[in-house]
This record gives sequence, structure tokens and C-alpha cells, in this order.
Amino acid sequence: MSNKPKITDPTRILTVANMISLGRALLAVPIIYTLRDPAMGTITFLLVLLAVLSDTLDGWFARKANEVTHFGKWLDPIADFACIISVVGYLTLVGRFPGWFFIFYIVRYVLIALPAIYLLNHSHFILSANWWGKWAAGITALALMVHIWPWQAFPWMQEVTINIAVILLSISWLKYIKTFYTALKEI
Repeated sequence: MSNKPKITDPTRILTVANMISLGRALLAVPIIYTLRDPAMGTITFLLVLLAVLSDTLDGWFARKANEVTHFGKWLDPIADFACIISVVGYLTLVGRFPGWFFIFYIVRYVLIALPAIYLLNHSHFILSANWWGKWAAGITALALMVHIWPWQAFPWMQEVTINIAVILLSISWLKYIKTFYTALKEI
């Protein structure tokens, strides 16, 4: 028996899971708004926590309701990207996050999106998130949290979490390149 989720209608767009993913992307706005005011730290923390939890909940809802969709497979990483890059961009602008990571994150995303879009337009290829990327998103969220709320007892946490995120993001990028190469050979 296969562990793959049963897809009842992969063309559906309006599903609970997809609305959760969309909500995660939109959470960037209130997160950035509350980051501007240190007195709203608790609200910021709860919003960031909600964004992180929504990344797990959307997939869980999709699998439980048999509503894994092609659109959802695209929307989930786009929602991750939109939320993370918005918050990283803001923190970079105010000098609380390294600019090189912001550039790295954008370049990596574009270099994954372009071949994925090409393959979608020239075959029946649907890019799915890989586990390396999922872990990378989680560690990136942790890196954001330790930059927003630095732990004085662990001053090395900021650098370590960013370095681990870069390693995981790079591994996932290499996995995507391998996937693209295999898919391109089949065209």
C-alpha cells in the first residue's frame, strides 16, 4: 500500500489547506507591523508562531481531507517564501538581519522557480517540496526568531541558526536541481 496521499481532485483551488497557506503569506503584514513596535513583542511572537504552525497544518489538513492539490503544492512554498522574505527584508532594512542572507534566499528561490515554471509549461511536471526545504524553512524561522529576540545566554545562536539554514537551503536546492535534470531528460 502506498504512503502517498489520495488526491480526489488535484485541480481544486479552494480548500482549507490552501486557505491556511494563503493566510501564512498574508501574516507577513501584521508581523512586520508589530515588529516596528517593541511593546508589541508578545503579539509578534504569537504571529510568528502561528505562521510556523500553519506551515505544518496546511499539509496535515490537505492529507487528512484528501485535498492535496497541484495548486497547493505550488502555493505552500510560495507562502513560505512570501512570509519569510518579507520579514527577512524588513529586518535587513532595519539592520537586524544580514543582507547576504536576504540576497541568497531570493537567488535560490528564483533559480528554483524558473526551471519549475519551464517544466510546468513543457510537461506535466508539478514541483513538490522536499524535506530538506521543509527543514530549511523551519530553521530559517528559528533564525528569524533569535534575531528578533536575541538570547543573551546564547549569543552564538544567531550565527549558528543562519549557517544551518544556509546548509539546509543549499542541500534542498541541489535536490531540486537533480529533480529538474531528471525531468528535463524526460521531455
